[in-house]
Amino acid sequence: METIQYNLPPNRIPLAWYNIAADLPKPMAPPLHPGTLKPLGPDDLAPLFPMSLIMQEVSTEREIEIPGEVRQLYAQWRPSPLFRARRLEKALDTPAHIYYKYEGVSPAGSHKLNTALPQAYYNKKEGTKHLSTETGAGQWGSALALACAFFGLDCKVYMVKVSYNQKPYRRALMEAFGATCIASPSDTTDVGRAILAANPETNGSLGMAISEAVEVAAKDPNTKYALGSVLNHVLLHQTVIGLEAIEQMALADDDPDVVIACAGGGSNFAGLGMPYIGRKLKGACPSLTKGKFTYDFGDTSHLTPLLKMHTLGSTFVPPGIHAGGLRYHGMGPLVSHVLDLGLAEATTVQQLDAFAAGIQFARSEGIIPAPEANHAVAAAIAEALQAKQEGKQKTILFNLSGHGHFDMQSYIAYQAGKLENYEYPAEEIAMALAGLPSVG
Repeated sequence: METIQYNLPPNRIPLAWYNIAADLPKPMAPPLHPGTLKPLGPDDLAPLFPMSLIMQEVSTEREIEIPGEVRQLYAQWRPSPLFRARRLEKALDTPAHIYYKYEGVSPAGSHKLNTALPQAYYNKKEGTKHLSTETGAGQWGSALALACAFFGLDCKVYMVKVSYNQKPYRRALMEAFGATCIASPSDTTDVGRAILAANPETNGSLGMAISEAVEVAAKDPNTKYALGSVLNHVLLHQTVIGLEAIEQMALADDDPDVVIACAGGGSNFAGLGMPYIGRKLKGACPSLTKGKFTYDFGDTSHLTPLLKMHTLGSTFVPPGIHAGGLRYHGMGPLVSHVLDLGLAEATTVQQLDAFAAGIQFARSEGIIPAPEANHAVAAAIAEALQAKQEGKQKTILFNLSGHGHFDMQSYIAYQAGKLENYEYPAEEIAMALAGLPSVG
């Protein structure tokens, strides 16, 4: 039999997360206080995050130990499997070797639980009672809801309105785990009411939902804010994916020529990519391909610090595409910095091409990918077809960040011909970028 799975035993769950900040040839630009435009200190972030996570956010240590209680919870599904996509290779008639790390085996259905658990753990340890957050497609909201259930925390999730309406089963999953799920923008916050007053028919955006969740945390000393992507500590927690993948590729006696992941805020890309980039140093949303690398707010109402990142402008409202997890105006500063240093490349995949790739993958491999993950699938297929055209063997590794079991309505729409591609309008992006804060 040909080997399909490359698995590690539970005792190979990483003991520490990998922090690429220790190995970068040039340090990142610091986050800035929106009022003073001076670099933020730990105390500036204390109203929103527990100090342990703040210390991880600014750390330049190469390895940060994973708490034993978190590793014990990881053990329910980690190490996650690495698959060789042999049937897809045959369907494509390519000489390429295609591997995928499958994060859909987590109890929440995606990679997001990798950071939800430590965030809930550190908050619980420091006495937090409630967590507030935002979610787009619902994968992050589902993961944090479950993590809060494990650690006995209340969880309030502001879900982007278009996804709230498109994906009722994600909402139901969050509520089953005990979270309160609210369509954003909502009438439960000052910023939500102001947004609705200005545009009652808005589809919402992650920037708006972040504003609501941050407001809730800022007003209540017993509530902290949790974020599923973008920030350094979130990307750090995801590196368990790549650390495991490096060992698993060694089991396969193979090594990737190209590593691929979709990118909305950057956590999925960082999870697989940063350990590989770090290994290289030691020896994937339009924000990356159309955005500007500069300081911008992380939310629509400008309640967050200024982060240097690839951005479309904090006031830009993305279209209601079905890959809801990719509908964010900015990109994680760490991922943006890595791209700016030339350590990674960015490309775009149109919605119809992504779903076509997802269908082809499902019929070959038997897994329905999340719409976001379809972008990575499409990029991997393109690389494999290029190898076929060139007649060269190439090893491709991508992260299948989650399953699409709660996204079947989008597949129904695709199969019925109701989806269409969307070009981000240059005028709207230009208008949003024109409103960037003036720094320096």
